[in-house]
Amino acid sequence: MSISPENFHNVLEKEGVVFYTGVPDSLLKHFCFYVNDNVSEERHLIAANEGNAIAIAAGYNLGTGKIPLVYMQNSGLGNAVNPLLSLCDPDVYSIPMILLIGWRGCPGIPDEPQHIKQGKIQIALLETMGIPHCTISNEDNQFEEKIKNGVNTALANKMPYAILVKKGSFNEYRPLSINKNISSIFREEALEIILSRLPNDVVIISTTGKTSREVFEIRQKTNSNHDSDFLTVGSMGHCSSIALGIAISRPSLKIICIDGDGSLIMHMGGLSTIGKIKPKNFFHILMNNEVHESVGGQGTAAKNIDMQALAKANGYENLFFAENTNSLKNQFNNLILQSGPSFLEIKVEPGSRDDLGRPTLSPAENKEFFIRSLRKKNS
Repeated sequence: MSISPENFHNVLEKEGVVFYTGVPDSLLKHFCFYVNDNVSEERHLIAANEGNAIAIAAGYNLGTGKIPLVYMQNSGLGNAVNPLLSLCDPDVYSIPMILLIGWRGCPGIPDEPQHIKQGKIQIALLETMGIPHCTISNEDNQFEEKIKNGVNTALANKMPYAILVKKGSFNEYRPLSINKNISSIFREEALEIILSRLPNDVVIISTTGKTSREVFEIRQKTNSNHDSDFLTVGSMGHCSSIALGIAISRPSLKIICIDGDGSLIMHMGGLSTIGKIKPKNFFHILMNNEVHESVGGQGTAAKNIDMQALAKANGYENLFFAENTNSLKNQFNNLILQSGPSFLEIKVEPGSRDDLGRPTLSPAENKEFFIRSLRKKNS
C-alpha cells in the first residue's frame, strides 16, 4: 500500500525534521504538494538547484542544530555531489541531514532513457560517497522505522543519510491551489507560432521536459522536418550552454535556445558567459510559466525575478517580451532580425495536453540527425 504524504510528514516532524528544501521531482510530487500546503514558507524553500538546497540545509543545521531534509530527483544528485562531499561529509564539516531522493531509472522499472544510467548506478554512487541509505516503495510497511533509523544515523554520525523513493511510493495528494492565469497563451501555442516562422538558417535547442516533447509533436503534426531540433531530454539547466557551444562553432547559423524558467534559474550563471562572449547568432527564448511543470507544477522563483533586467545585466544586446498571440508574432519577427545575443521572454500559462506524447527518436538518433543537419546547412 502506498504511503500517505501526511503520515510521512508527521513521522518526520515527530523525529525533529521540520525544515524542508530541494528541487521538485515527479516521484516525490505528492509529498512536496503536502509540504507546500502545510509548512510555512520560512520552513520550506524550493531551491534553484540541488547543490543550493544542500547548502541551505547545511546553513539551517549550523544555525539551529536541527536536522533538515533535502528532496530531489536522483538526476539532480550530480548538482549536490560537491557540497555533500566538500561541505557536509564527516571528513570536512560533518553536517547531518536527510536526503529524500526520487529513484528514477530504478532497475526493473521502465523509465525514460536519460534516467537509465543514473538509476543503474544509484546505490553504488551513494556507497562510493559514503552516504548510508535505505529504500522505500509502495509495498513498504516499515517507513516509520526507516525514517527514525535514518535520523538517528545522521545525528549520531553527523552526516547525510539518504532515503531512496521508488515510483508510486506516495498516495495522491491534491494541492489546495494551482498556479494559473499568468498569461492568455499556452506554451504549445507559442511554440507553434515560433516554429512556423523559422527561416532556413535556424537550428533549435529546446530544454528538457514538456517543451522538447511539444516541439517534437508539433513537427510531427505539421509533417515538418525536425532534424534541426536538438531535444535536450536531460541535463536540466544546461540547454543554453549547449546552444552557446553550437553558436560559437557554427557562426553562420542562427541558434535559437528555447528555455524554461526552472531550467534558466537552475544554472543562471550560464547567462553571464553568453553575455560575455556575445555571439551574434544566439537567440534565447524563455517560456516563463513560473512553475516546474514537468514534475508537478510547483512554483519557481520566476515570479520574483525581472527576467528582462536579468538578461540585460548579463550583457544581452536586445530584449523582447510577449504575453499573448499578437505580441508574440510581432516580437518574434523583431527578434530574429536582430544581432544577438538577444532575449525574448514569453509569459505562458501553466499546463499541457493530457495526451502529450514523447519523442519516438532515441537521444542518440536525435543527435545523429541533428549533426547531419548542421553539416548540410554549412555545406
